[in-house]
Amino acid sequence: MTTDASQTITRIAEIIINELKLEDVTPESFEPDLDLVDEVGIDSMDLATIALVLRDEYGIRIDEDDYPKLTTVRIIADYIDTKLAEKE
Repeated sequence: MTTDASQTITRIAEIIINELKLEDVTPESFEPDLDLVDEVGIDSMDLATIALVLRDEYGIRIDEDDYPKLTTVRIIADYIDTKLAEKE
C-alpha cells in the first residue's frame, strides 16, 4: 500500500469517527476492510453525511448512485483516489 493510500485511509477513518462520534476507536486502529453498514452500523443518512464531508475535503463529486458501493474505508479510499486521478 502506498503512503498516499494509507494517508487517505487514515483521513477517511478520522472523518467517519468524528462524524459518527465513535468512541474507543482511533484512525490507526480502524480496520479499513470493516463493512461500514453491517459491522459498524452506518445507515444511509450517516453515509450521505460522510459523503458530503468527503466531497468538501477532497473537492470531488460523489454520485448518490455510488453510495451503496462505498461499504468499507478501503473502497472509499480507492473511489476517492480514482476521482482525484480523473481530475488531473
